[in-house]
Amino acid sequence: MRWDSLWVNVSAATMAPGAGADAYGGIPDAAIAVANGKIAWIGPRAELPAEEARSTRHVHDCGGTWITPGLIDCHTHLVFGGDRAGEFELRLGGASYEEIARAGGGIRSTVAATRAVGEDGLFAAAVPRLRRLLGEGVTTVEIKSGYGLDTANEMKMLRVARRLGREMPVDVATTFLGAHALPPEYEGRQGAYVDLVCDEMMPRIAADKLADATDAFCEKIAFTPAETERVFAASARAGIPVKLHADQLSDLGGAALAARHKALSAEHLEYTSEAGAAAMGRAGTVAVLLPGAFFVLRETKLPPIAALRQHGVPIAIASDCNPGSSPALSLLLMLNMACTLFRLTPAEALAGVTRNAARALGMGDRGTLEVGKRADLALWRIGRPAELAYWLGGNPCIGVVRRGEEVAMAEAA
Repeated sequence: MRWDSLWVNVSAATMAPGAGADAYGGIPDAAIAVANGKIAWIGPRAELPAEEARSTRHVHDCGGTWITPGLIDCHTHLVFGGDRAGEFELRLGGASYEEIARAGGGIRSTVAATRAVGEDGLFAAAVPRLRRLLGEGVTTVEIKSGYGLDTANEMKMLRVARRLGREMPVDVATTFLGAHALPPEYEGRQGAYVDLVCDEMMPRIAADKLADATDAFCEKIAFTPAETERVFAASARAGIPVKLHADQLSDLGGAALAARHKALSAEHLEYTSEAGAAAMGRAGTVAVLLPGAFFVLRETKLPPIAALRQHGVPIAIASDCNPGSSPALSLLLMLNMACTLFRLTPAEALAGVTRNAARALGMGDRGTLEVGKRADLALWRIGRPAELAYWLGGNPCIGVVRRGEEVAMAEAA
């Protein structure tokens, strides 16, 4: 096979389990060949097949920099109207997240702002947020709905997310989060709203192929485990996999519920029990940790990191970019927070935005640098991979490659 491009004079953090001599699957002085948008060869440059190398169309000398898989932000609420800076001030004054939500703020205030904006307005507002992530080496991002809370507006949000994936140089996975909060017009009629989610929203969204997954917020201020089970059953009937906002503010058994339904992921997990972690391990459900929300809400209950490790639960990290609990536009900052707040190692944090984030989205074709995987690459001007979790506010990304094509490239130095 003739290669389309070849990347040399670079050290590779493959992030492949068991590959290389270190936790990053490191290959010093590596070479990576790309053909038809996929990795065709990877290994030490000294072992590069000479004939294929000579016939390669484009050879890139990376100047001794590092290369990783393109980063994956597997949990965001990137499409929304307005902001909640006022609530940020209230929380600093002592109001809790739950108090603000019960007073009609929180998610409901963003719902009102999102409903008031058309698709073009939501798209225009989301583009600069997405560009910030792309500038840090992100090549795949998940975007949830959940600020429409009626059929027309949930579909509107998902259409905007799909449009971002078409018009921006990034892959977008969409998640239907109709069971995010109770809209004001259904006050006192929560069961009827769950009926709407299951019987009207889900079938229409599935028919229009707007969602790659279904999510729900299982919490005292949101939906009960029984209501969540109904949403999951409707999603199964529609042939859509599930994930869950679980155990963020209390332990309602959300992690175990997600595991029973073979969820791709359970997300937040601050109050998850060891039994919940064990259930996730048996089911292969990924734990998506969201240090941005933990930090902004000034949470003190840590996710059960030791139990997740003990039970072999893959750990992913995401920005949770949203206007209320995590107005975060930097995935690299989340790596640092995952290390400093949750005590993950830098290698675990990087795995959390590469191979484990891919698994949380059900995307087995990316997340590591291996033959046959998509050639989604990020180039970094660093001396070692731990620097990606080390710098606060720094961005050493100097190049992004998606499906083998350069999205952005700067001169290596």
